[in-house]
Amino acid sequence: MTPEQPEEAATVGDLLQAATRRLTAEGNDNPRLDARLLLAHALGAEGRLHGREEEPVTPEERSRYAAFLARRIGGEPVSRILGTREFWSLEFALSPATLDPRPDSETVIDTLLELRQDRNRAYRILDLGTGTGCLLLAALSEFPHAEGIGVDINPDCIEVARQNAEKLCLSSRARMILSRWADNVNGPFDIVLSNPPYIPTTDIAALQPEVKSHDPMQALDGGPDGLDAYRNIAECLPSLLGEDGLAVLEFGEGQGPDIFHIMEKSGLIVEGFRKDLAGIERCIMVRRT
Repeated sequence: MTPEQPEEAATVGDLLQAATRRLTAEGNDNPRLDARLLLAHALGAEGRLHGREEEPVTPEERSRYAAFLARRIGGEPVSRILGTREFWSLEFALSPATLDPRPDSETVIDTLLELRQDRNRAYRILDLGTGTGCLLLAALSEFPHAEGIGVDINPDCIEVARQNAEKLCLSSRARMILSRWADNVNGPFDIVLSNPPYIPTTDIAALQPEVKSHDPMQALDGGPDGLDAYRNIAECLPSLLGEDGLAVLEFGEGQGPDIFHIMEKSGLIVEGFRKDLAGIERCIMVRRT
């Protein structure tokens, strides 16, 4: 057995050690974790490897694991290989059409819970550009009497979001609608959430390969200045938000002042901004005048 040939290892423990060495040699930032996650997936162990170190592995399992490692070494994110991503302690299925939810986006949910502390209210929630449905479904998991709509322009995203809602037992309170922003929905809503595309077109080439090569371009490209989606959202928010409605929108680093002006130009009131765990301004809170 060598680090270059982890597929020849005889036991679960051997395979894990060899793969960890291989990923370390390739410059992986989390070699042990990635090796464990991919091995659990290859073995169908659902993340549970403890106590199995001495178990033998079959040729089929070794081959499957080798294929997963090759994809990871080639730059594919672990979440894409697994086909799932944890967000807000919930598991979401991914597809090539959906953005891979990031921990930064949990700031949107944190902010919402801070500003809407009554968990028993029957809120009506809208998620613009729902993708996997992570924002809408995370919010519905916190507000058991709320119902919501997730919209997306991509039918594949709508199907994945529907599947996630069903898997999380939230499909009775969540509808997914094919729409360009709010074209096919009518307000008022108590809460509007969105993580729209916000990368300036010319900046996409400089993104990490895990992002630019595996996240859908439609979910990344925010136009020449990265703000096209915010202009579209600002146009429809006055008719979408109810009298006491609140919108919480994610944005990219340094975009806050420009989005502030876009919202004010549409006659909206900016309540403030919230930072993510890294201390970077990550979302804006907006309400009607």
